[in-house]
Amino acid sequence: MKRKKNFWDVLFITVSVTLIVVSCDSRKSVSTETQTQKPDSSWAMFPFVKADSVNPVLLPGDNVFHCPILKKNVKWEEKDVFNPAAVVRDGKVYLIYRAEDVIGKYAGTSRLGLAVSNDGLHFEKMKEPVLYPDNDSLKVYEWEGGVEDPRIVESEDSTYILTYTAYDGTVARLMLATSKDLIHWQKQGTVLQGKYKNTWSKSGAIVARQQGARIVAEKIKGKYWMYFGDTDLFMATSTDLLHWTPVSKNDSLKSILKPRPGYFDSRLVESGPYALVKDEGILLIYNGMNLDAGGDQALAKGAYCGGQALFDKNDPAKLITRLEKNFIRPDKEYEIAGQINQVCFLEGMVYFNHRWFLYFGTADSKIAVAVHE
Repeated sequence: MKRKKNFWDVLFITVSVTLIVVSCDSRKSVSTETQTQKPDSSWAMFPFVKADSVNPVLLPGDNVFHCPILKKNVKWEEKDVFNPAAVVRDGKVYLIYRAEDVIGKYAGTSRLGLAVSNDGLHFEKMKEPVLYPDNDSLKVYEWEGGVEDPRIVESEDSTYILTYTAYDGTVARLMLATSKDLIHWQKQGTVLQGKYKNTWSKSGAIVARQQGARIVAEKIKGKYWMYFGDTDLFMATSTDLLHWTPVSKNDSLKSILKPRPGYFDSRLVESGPYALVKDEGILLIYNGMNLDAGGDQALAKGAYCGGQALFDKNDPAKLITRLEKNFIRPDKEYEIAGQINQVCFLEGMVYFNHRWFLYFGTADSKIAVAVHE
């Protein structure tokens, strides 16, 4: 999120939003933005309840590392932390999160950090980023905007597949990296090749299936599938999770999910975490942005909220249905005001201790979590 084409520069206006406050069990006080949905929404995952007693779970910090490009020490997460991927490994939750310094000319250079938790709520950060712009073959795409907005799944052989965005200051490009341990990453280059290589692209959510605490990429009709995009959503396919071919129609990227006038997602739709294969179909949690005019009048102008869509599990490009209303929206001070106001941006989800933990960036400044029992 946040890296938008120039004509999308937005003045976000902070307004009040309707709060729905509910009580929870004795473990914590929570609130939820789940709204009444139509009866045919039984396929969806909600409510997700914000963990108010611990949120935000991750804040900016003073960790320092030696930037190989600048050739000096940098407080790489001093400005903001947000938009994390999440994965369970060895009984712990790991967040791969986006962090910005105060040096980079494009609102700070972004790098990806790693934090670990025993309970999914309290995290300890590693001191140095695990993925960052370097003096390598991808510097031309990654400097000096940086590397941003990760999503993660596993392959059957327990290789971690990470999609992320590289930003050179002009074009955002969807990228891929792999790892066996979440710490040492091998950059694999741009997801889109050929005539689409320099096309604005980001937010890659790979179709996957839950296997206990693991989220494993799933082949459908002999192919892996990925949703991507931050205006409409598009698709790409792969036979090996490394080399991807976009789905096209009439020699252009085929749109498979569009914004809706009058709704919370009236301005754009953008992939959330991985897409989850369920009995009913493929569940895609996504982010929707509200128009300044012509959107959902109950929401702030430019607000980012969470939506859910269901696709055919035999034809991942075929939309079956989507929720009429957002299921999570900005209503906390740290979601309403920050680097970009009015933002809950969903990007990481794990199944941990028999519950679903959904991690999201708040106002492009901090990280919070909501839980689904």
